[in-house]
Amino acid sequence: MHRSRVYALLIDTPGPEAAAAAFWSAALGTPAEPVPGEEQFTTLHEAIPGLVTAIQSIDDPNPRFHIDIETDDVDAETARLLTLGATETARWLECRVLRAPGGHLLCVLPVHSDPEVFNTRARTWS
Repeated sequence: MHRSRVYALLIDTPGPEAAAAAFWSAALGTPAEPVPGEEQFTTLHEAIPGLVTAIQSIDDPNPRFHIDIETDDVDAETARLLTLGATETARWLECRVLRAPGGHLLCVLPVHSDPEVFNTRARTWS
């Protein structure tokens, strides 16, 4: 058995994200703050309560949205999603990048939330 939950909604933006950060900050009514040590990310603190919401600078000309799923077992969660029809497209650090049926990207990553948040909000899979 393992556990997982939706952790983040990422707004993927080609190239530098300053204009996108200004837009989404104003549109969602929340400050846009660079993530220290992770220059490709700008967080939109509490834009969606309970979810990390951030802008991610990507090396791809196509803007898109993707979700991150955090889990206490990356291999098991990846296998579960592959069984459901996803395909693995890449690995980055401890994360797995998958493409869901329909073409949407998602990332599977180790738990990043506060343990109490993860323990109360994660679903259990067998």
